[in-house]
Amino acid sequence: MPGSSEQLSEGPFATAARERGPLAGRVVVVTGASGGVGRAVVRRLGEEGAQVALIARGTAGLSAAAVEVGVSGGSGLVFEADVADYGQVRAAAERVETELGPIDVWMNVAFSSVFARFTDIKPEEFERTTAVTYLGYVWGTKVALDLMRPRGRGAIVQAGSALAYRAIPSSRPTAGRNTRSRASPSRCAPSCSRRTAPSTSPWSSSPR
Repeated sequence: MPGSSEQLSEGPFATAARERGPLAGRVVVVTGASGGVGRAVVRRLGEEGAQVALIARGTAGLSAAAVEVGVSGGSGLVFEADVADYGQVRAAAERVETELGPIDVWMNVAFSSVFARFTDIKPEEFERTTAVTYLGYVWGTKVALDLMRPRGRGAIVQAGSALAYRAIPSSRPTAGRNTRSRASPSRCAPSCSRRTAPSTSPWSSSPR
């Protein structure tokens, strides 16, 4: 349920990975971590020795992804939350910092879509897709900046899509969201994030 977290056992090579990987000891949050690109990202982060905080709604998918992080050589902690809900995102971030320490990297990857003809898509489906794939990025970025700016360090990564430049048939909600993301929160610098220092992480795309 939202608000829960679960620590999963580390893989047999976790200690060695944390000692040698470029992200060794770094705390990295990934939204949309239960499947697709997000799940692939957390596996790679595990290989780099990161402490990965996995955020999404599906408990089963999150738990399986966290196990894959451990097998890859890192450690994963599950935080179930709906990225479309600012309160849940904020609460999850605060739990991450309580249980793992200050967040070094925040990666917005959560994605939702409906593949159908425009006239067949229901209003509530448009609303949900927009809430997850647009507001989810807004809330994640806001929460990350609120935590990182007082420390003067951190990196925020926004996963994008070619759909921001060229739509494909039956992908209207997603194409609309990706077009808006080209003016995403990461592009509001310098006014919103000028005090957030660049990270030395190889994954860094910190807004400056």
